[in-house]
Amino acid sequence: MQSMASTLSLLKLPILPVIAKTRQTTSKHVPLPSISSKLDIVPTPQKFLDQNINTLKHTSLSLTAITLPFLLEQNDALAVGGEFGIFEGRTFALIHPIVLGTLFFYTLYAGYLGWQWRRVRTTQIEINELKKQLKPASVTPDGKAPETSPPSPVELKIQQLTEERKELIKGSYKEKHFNAGSILLGFGVFEAVGGGLNTWLRTGKLFPGPHLFAGAGITVLWALAAALVPPMQKGSETARNLHIALNTLNVLLFIWQIPTGLDIVWKVFEFTNWP
Repeated sequence: MQSMASTLSLLKLPILPVIAKTRQTTSKHVPLPSISSKLDIVPTPQKFLDQNINTLKHTSLSLTAITLPFLLEQNDALAVGGEFGIFEGRTFALIHPIVLGTLFFYTLYAGYLGWQWRRVRTTQIEINELKKQLKPASVTPDGKAPETSPPSPVELKIQQLTEERKELIKGSYKEKHFNAGSILLGFGVFEAVGGGLNTWLRTGKLFPGPHLFAGAGITVLWALAAALVPPMQKGSETARNLHIALNTLNVLLFIWQIPTGLDIVWKVFEFTNWP
């Protein structure tokens, strides 16, 4: 602001009238060029000086307009003070905790679907291992099959697992888990960024701390778990185990983040108004 005042004060400097007076005095003693007398033009030094002053005024105001954004205080450029209307209000601020709370339970549901799909695969592996334990069917000396005997415990177990696997396949858990993971990734990343943006809109700054860092970690874990899907689809057991480990850590971070999130919700009710 001091620079702008200095610029505008140029219009009041006493040197300009002195120059004008000097030019008027000089014009009385110094003859004008002959071309002026021939064209019958009477020079007007005062008018010429007025034009220069007007030009200086316009130039000074233009420079002030250009430099004004750089002269403002830093706080004046922040996003606080009602510039964003409803986006600074309580309604918009509560979207983040509501969506993230829903996504927490949806994460548990996605984990359940993944566990059920894993059972489809592991059950078949268990059935294959049990079949290796079956003894070859005995025959009579004449090559005929013996009379039907009650099934062995291994055979009963195979039958039980086979029925369970059929029911699991009917649940289409593979497709459901994939769709749930995609929804979780999309909405999770979107709202993770949206939460930080909303904090900036309401307060003009972010607050580095446990909640912010945990949220960033959860977002990264979502992306890493999703990146393992292609090798998982190719049958990589290492990728599957790492996928499970990352999502387990994700859930633990999510649980740990809930108390700090509730603290922020109380502050939203304390410092914001509807809508």
